Amino acid sequence: MNASRFIFLIGILSIELIQISIASVVSAGDFNRDFFVTWSPSHVNTSADGRARSLKLDPESGSAFASNDMFLFGQFDMQIKLIPGNSAGAVVAFYLSSNQPNRDELDFEFLGNADGQQQPYILQTNVYVDGFDDREERIKLWFDPTKDFHTYTILWNIHQIVFMVDWVPIRTFRNHADKGVAFPRWQPMALQASIWDGSSWATGGGKDKIDWSRGPFIASFQNHKIDACIWKGSAGFCTAESPTNWWNQDLSNSLTWAQRRLFRWIRKYHVIYDYCQDRPRFKNNLPKECSLPKY
Repeated sequence: MNASRFIFLIGILSIELIQISIASVVSAGDFNRDFFVTWSPSHVNTSADGRARSLKLDPESGSAFASNDMFLFGQFDMQIKLIPGNSAGAVVAFYLSSNQPNRDELDFEFLGNADGQQQPYILQTNVYVDGFDDREERIKLWFDPTKDFHTYTILWNIHQIVFMVDWVPIRTFRNHADKGVAFPRWQPMALQASIWDGSSWATGGGKDKIDWSRGPFIASFQNHKIDACIWKGSAGFCTAESPTNWWNQDLSNSLTWAQRRLFRWIRKYHVIYDYCQDRPRFKNNLPKECSLPKY
């Protein structure tokens, strides 16, 4: 796909997103109001106006924050600037989780960068349902995520889950519950972010360990937007196809034509691991969703 065609598709996609995002916004960017620190307050720095926050990892500790509210369906955006330089072993995560033993969870995980790698970062996504995961996918990003902020989005509705980077859909997970595929639809989840030492597995499959002499390692966050149904104890309100719950309406029940073009481009040129292609791992018995439509 040439650059002009890519820019055209992004433009069309932006118009579509503006047209469907007409509901109330739960939050539009105040970290002090929307989140609380869950790990190591001394390693969390928030700007005076509450619009930006950074997380630090050093030999003493990692750090994390989580939303004050729990949500059942919606769209969640965060602008993130990743750790520059040699960040091997340092994992930055942006995700939704129900924080239960049989948890549902939707993950963005950035797996660090070792010196000399041409592609700065590998991005892993994962989907947990009822405590089971084994649904990892990995892509190589088409830009350097350490140079500037980029928008990472999770759209989660009754029809599908879509992971997006700068509005480009990199992964979908459709609701095929009617065909026996588990889908996260009952457990409310909190929006969370963290930074931690994943040296045992993250970069180069664990071969590239964290080098503490390169630290501290800092990831930056800003301009978050939460447009979602706040959990009030009943799933009925959040699953309704109402004007407020725009994400459950027909316009969001699948990828648009522009999104599908971009999605196919990602799948062709940027995916480096897909659990649905890993027959040895599953002993030729791939999960059921692997044979079902992605949009």
